[in-house]
Amino acid sequence: RRGGRASRLVVRADGFSIGKLASVLAKKTQADFDRVFKGTSKTREKLSYMDEMLSLWRLEDVEETLDELEEVLISVDFGPTTAMDVIEVVRERVEKGEISTGPQVKQALKTAIVDILQRPNGGEPGCAPLALSEEAPTVIMVVGVNGAGKTTTLGKLSNRFALESGAKVMLVPGDTFRAAAAEQLATWAERSDGVMATYKEGMKPGAVCYQAVQEAIKMGDVDIVLADTSGRLHTNCDLMDELAGVRRSITKSLASAPHETLLVLDGTSGLNMLNQARAFSEAVDVTGLILTKLDGTARGGAVVSVVNEMNIPVKFVGVGEKMEDLQTFEPESFVDAIFP
Repeated sequence: RRGGRASRLVVRADGFSIGKLASVLAKKTQADFDRVFKGTSKTREKLSYMDEMLSLWRLEDVEETLDELEEVLISVDFGPTTAMDVIEVVRERVEKGEISTGPQVKQALKTAIVDILQRPNGGEPGCAPLALSEEAPTVIMVVGVNGAGKTTTLGKLSNRFALESGAKVMLVPGDTFRAAAAEQLATWAERSDGVMATYKEGMKPGAVCYQAVQEAIKMGDVDIVLADTSGRLHTNCDLMDELAGVRRSITKSLASAPHETLLVLDGTSGLNMLNQARAFSEAVDVTGLILTKLDGTARGGAVVSVVNEMNIPVKFVGVGEKMEDLQTFEPESFVDAIFP
């Protein structure tokens, strides 16, 4: 024990350890890829025009073709800046004579996009790891605009942490504004064999989160605290200030917390995600992104723009309604899915 809290580096009697959780989150399966592939069908369909263009690739028409490729990327919400950055990498490789055929251009595009998505992780391949505390509990704050799917996503995270690794999860009803938010969270807690933080009607969200972290510390066997927050427009300064206050309350309760502040982004919102990421990062120092509702949009390129301009890693991606449709984000699999 250190600092009065039990280390989660060791394997507990029930088989849980931080190492096991990290391993579970990093594990890739064919089923995971299949879900991401199915969920990105609309974006992939829009990008399929590239294959037709590249089948006609000629070095004599390189500038015209690259301009057309840039327009296709913009059409799926890569955004002008990111689309230009990607195409510029390809252009340089063409000029150096490293690539000369259509298939090589496509692979160069994919590599450039993967490089962007891996940049926040120090360029390391694979999933961007969650910051898991060696001493329990790990506190994860979940934020986002109204309707992005925060509470549902939080429930799916709880399920994944609990059922796949045996972690004991506490869910915190920090959304004190939306009617039935706490009841919805309690249902998720029951489904994932988690515990609900105790609270009283009328408590301020900062007080709810402060008390929950204290409760988790006193319980001693809580591994992860998932703190829900009220949805808010990123343009509402007062509500963003309130959110910053909630974060300060968590830090006051446990100096090292929150260990992660995850921003849930609705995949159907396209490049508006970038504005949201800027505002929330300024208020609460976002450490990771969760992209939801990707299965309902052809605007999947927007997340590449957010990562490129904000240097924040994507941690999870939601590609459907089912519990298992919340996947650990793996850049290469994502890019392979939208550019098969």
